[in-house]
Amino acid sequence: MASSSASILVADDDSAIRTVLTQALSRLGHHVKATGTAAGLWNWVERGEGDLVITDVVMPDENGLDLLPKIRQLRPDLKIIVMSARNTLMTAVQANERGAFEYLSKPFDLEALKLVVGKALLSTSKDEGSKYQSNGINTDDEAMSLIGRSPAMQEIYRVMARVMGTELTVAITGESGTGKELIARALHNYGKQKGGPFVAINMAAIPRELIESELFGHEKGAFTGATHRTIGRFQEAQNGTLFLDEIGDMPAEAQTRLLRVLQEGEYTMVGGAKTIKSNVRIITATHRDLRQLIRQGLFREDLFYRLNVVPIRIPPLRNRIEDISDLIHHFNKQGAELGLPQKIIDPDGMKVLKNYHWPGNIRELENLVKRVSALYAEKIISPETIEKELFESGHDEKDSTVRPSESLSESIERHLREYFTAHEGGLPTPGLYARVLKELERPLIALSLEATNGNQLRSADLLGLNRNTLRKKIRELDIPVVKGID
Repeated sequence: MASSSASILVADDDSAIRTVLTQALSRLGHHVKATGTAAGLWNWVERGEGDLVITDVVMPDENGLDLLPKIRQLRPDLKIIVMSARNTLMTAVQANERGAFEYLSKPFDLEALKLVVGKALLSTSKDEGSKYQSNGINTDDEAMSLIGRSPAMQEIYRVMARVMGTELTVAITGESGTGKELIARALHNYGKQKGGPFVAINMAAIPRELIESELFGHEKGAFTGATHRTIGRFQEAQNGTLFLDEIGDMPAEAQTRLLRVLQEGEYTMVGGAKTIKSNVRIITATHRDLRQLIRQGLFREDLFYRLNVVPIRIPPLRNRIEDISDLIHHFNKQGAELGLPQKIIDPDGMKVLKNYHWPGNIRELENLVKRVSALYAEKIISPETIEKELFESGHDEKDSTVRPSESLSESIERHLREYFTAHEGGLPTPGLYARVLKELERPLIALSLEATNGNQLRSADLLGLNRNTLRKKIRELDIPVVKGID
C-alpha cells in the first residue's frame, strides 16, 4: 500500500490525541477512523478495515498490548504502531514481542510519528515485529532496575527491546555511574541467553599481564605461578553472556585473541593447543572514546567494528534530570528493604538536585538518597541538607570533577592543560588545533541530536548550522543518529 493514501485506524481514550492524529494524518491524504476503545478497534480489524493501526496501551475496556496477538493472528500483514505514556522498558519489550511495527512513547513528536507511519505503510515485510518470541519476561517494571521516562531513556528502551531476542554483540558507552552493567544484565536476564550464566569482568581491575589468562584460562605450567589448570571467563560464560566492562583498557594481545573468538567462535587457553568452541554473547562497556583510542593506536579498529554491532549510549544524569524523581522513588524503595526510613525531599530541595551537575551520575544520587535516609531524623529533607550533602560531604575541595560554578571556557582550559601535561618532556603531536576542534564538535553535535530526539532539522536550528552542513559533519565525525527521524 502506497503511503500517499491509506486507511488508518486510531485507538486512544484521549479525545485530544484522537483529534490531533486524525487532523495530521488526514492532511497527508490518509483516511482516518478513530475510536476510544479497544472493542471499537477490534470491530474494524475483524471487518477487514484499515491498512495500519495506531493504538494506545491503556484503554478503558482492554489493554492495547493484549489486543496485538489477536490482530497479528487474524491479519498478520497489518502493521501496528503502539503509543504509551507508561514509558518503561517493559512496555517497549512487550510491544516488540507482541508484534508491534514500532513503539512510540508519549508525548511523541508528531513529525516523528508521521515518518514512522510512512515507513510502516511502505514496509513489505510479512513478519516484521513477529520475529521475536516471548521470553516469559517478568512484567514487573521495577524488576528491570532501569528507571527513567526521559526521551533519551525511551530511545534506549526501544533499542533494547529490539535486540533482546537476538545474539547480537552490544557496545554500551557512558560515563562512570550511569548504569552500564544494569543495561547488560537486563539484556541477558530477559534475552535468549537468560538460561545461561552472566559473567562480568572489569578490564581496568585486572593486571594487564593476567587479562588473557583471566579471559581464556591457562594450562598448568603456562607461566610462572601457574601450578594448575584454570578455566577462564569465556568457559564460565558458555551458553550465556560475557560482560566485558571497561573494554578500552584491554591490552593489545588480549584484543587480538578476542577478535579471533568473534571471528572464528573458538579460542585456546594460555599455554594450550586444544581449540575450545565458544557459544557466548559478548556485551561490552566503556566510559572512554574508543574511536579516539583507535586514532592513538591503542585499540584495534577491526575489533571495534566487531563489538560495536549495536551501540547503546547512556546519557549522563545531568542530561536526563526529569528522571531524578523516579530514581529517588526507586532508591527509597531499595532503602526500605534494607531497613532505612523513607524520606521526602522538599520541593526546593528537588530544585537543588535538578540544578546539580552530577559528576558521579546515578551512583552519586543513589548514595545521596540512602545517606540522608540513614543520617537525618526529619521526614522531610530540606534544601539546606541537600546542599550540605552535595557540596560538603565526601567532596575534596581540590577535586577537579566537582566544579558547580566553573564556566565552559574554564573547563576547556583545565582539560587542555591536562592534555599538554600528559606529554612528559615534550609537546603533543602536530595537528592539535584540528584534533581539539573535532573533539569539541563531536559531543556538541551528538548532544544536540540527543536533545532533539534525533531530529536533524531541529538540531541544525539549535546549533545555528545549515542542515546540509550538519549532515556533512555527522558523516565526517561518524556520529550515530536515530534512524528515520529528520
